[in-house]
Amino acid sequence: MVSPVAAVTPSLRTAIERALGAEFAGADPVLRPSQYADVQVNAALALAKRAKRPPRDVAAAIVDALDLTRECSAVEVSGPGFINLTFRDSWLADLVSEQAADERLGVPTQPRQIVPIDYSAPNVAKEMHVGHLRTTVVGDALARTLEHLGHDVIRQNHIGDWGTPFGMLIEHLLDVGEDSPEAALLETDPNAFYQGAREKFDGDPEFATRSRARVVRLQAGDEATLAIWRRLIGLSTVYFNRIYTALDVTLTDADLAGESTYNDELAGICDELEAKGLATMSDGALCVFLPGFTGREGKPLPLIVRKSDGGYGYGTTDLATIRHRVRDLHADRVLYVVGAPQALHFRMVWQTARLAGWLPDDVEVVHVQIGNVLGEDRKILRTRSGAPLRLMSLIEEAVAKAGAHLDQARPDLPPAERDVIAAQVGVGAIKYADLSVAHDSEYVFDLDRMLALVGNTGPYLQYAATRVRSIFRGIDADPGHAQFAQAPITLAEPSERALALHLLDFGQVVAAVGDELEPHRLCTYLFELAQAFSAFYENCPVLKAEADTRASRLALCALTLRVLDGGLGLIGISTPDQM
Repeated sequence: MVSPVAAVTPSLRTAIERALGAEFAGADPVLRPSQYADVQVNAALALAKRAKRPPRDVAAAIVDALDLTRECSAVEVSGPGFINLTFRDSWLADLVSEQAADERLGVPTQPRQIVPIDYSAPNVAKEMHVGHLRTTVVGDALARTLEHLGHDVIRQNHIGDWGTPFGMLIEHLLDVGEDSPEAALLETDPNAFYQGAREKFDGDPEFATRSRARVVRLQAGDEATLAIWRRLIGLSTVYFNRIYTALDVTLTDADLAGESTYNDELAGICDELEAKGLATMSDGALCVFLPGFTGREGKPLPLIVRKSDGGYGYGTTDLATIRHRVRDLHADRVLYVVGAPQALHFRMVWQTARLAGWLPDDVEVVHVQIGNVLGEDRKILRTRSGAPLRLMSLIEEAVAKAGAHLDQARPDLPPAERDVIAAQVGVGAIKYADLSVAHDSEYVFDLDRMLALVGNTGPYLQYAATRVRSIFRGIDADPGHAQFAQAPITLAEPSERALALHLLDFGQVVAAVGDELEPHRLCTYLFELAQAFSAFYENCPVLKAEADTRASRLALCALTLRVLDGGLGLIGISTPDQM
């Protein structure tokens, strides 16, 4: 089952070839919404110059060659050479009935690809802050959507769990004791633990010496040190999972693929780059100099793969990462949902990997660039003290405000149910606000606006779903019952027709999100669907309609709920039973 636009496009291509000749075979007509018809075809204007004929003559010839009798009630040439198509009500009704009967609601199953997705990536023993929000929720929305489209998604949570700071952290944990209140901060307030270690490192030379020695033992594989390191990661993982559970994110411990994963491969990476003539020594460091990458004053910009002190940096780890994802995970497409400032770094890593033969040309690698979350001053969102805003604080504030709204609007709700709904609405509000803007753009964080029941917000969409559910509660019926998926649908009123047209675009939009990696497209679609349903709800009585019309409208309502629930589920937002 395809959208109406997709359904008529092959006929339009055939008509263009018949009207203009074989040299125009495969011409792609552009279809867009129109105030004069369901869609407007902008083909003649583009083809007229090639055909050396006036655009209206070209449009007329295409119409004469076009056979859309079953699909369209009117096909007309308008303006300088547009073709207006008005779909038949009966044809649209058949399509939307097919969609209701389809378990996948018209969402296609794409040819399977293996797609590792690198997202979230917090640091061990550090608090997740607002900067982690976007990479976490955008990455999770893409993972859910690509899985639904039939791809084999491999989540890769590339946590920071290796390097110099861990000597400091391990020594601090040994000093305070693993069962001490300070150690418990790793699960509740990791920043406090980290800052305690940092203060000792900066102010106590003896502690600093011990910390540096501990790093050497860690990198040398000392088992006692590794055991403490694992304990440190375990405590931080408990904290990460609290965040992921609160955000309803699908990452699990099985998805952890931190920097330490690749430690044993880094020396070999450097050796191979040297052997292939790609890496050379510069000021004591082993570097790759790529053509076209320059820094200040036009000097060559190095990708450092081994530092002058013999240590390895992000460049080396990221080369090992892409090699692993291609060689061992057999990736067809690799996604990095990471902040926009890392764009240059990734381009250099991937070009080096291609030159080394680790990243074949047939493997697509994409940096899904993540923009900043801003405060009202349009600067990166921070606390009043200037520190990055804790992500858990943000979640808790959103849930608390949603709860306060519910206390006013629904004082009748039992406390347990109120708490569940508050979490769904609060978390849904911040996730939707993040996902509804292009992932590479910035946005201003305004919790009051995010929680509003009007406008393009998560609560507005959740409320639309609860309003549909209230219709079925009124007749003590389950909207998911098969009878509503099988009932004949008729389209007599403009609002019914507009709702049906929008419902039919669902599969095409979901596929586009998977192809273009832009969750905001689905958000826009769902907002417009909620608006179309609102107009239908106002103009088309459901329960008071005559029997056949009532059955048809109930079927449209049930389908709308399934699409709203399904679409929001793909971006990780649940809908309450009531609000």
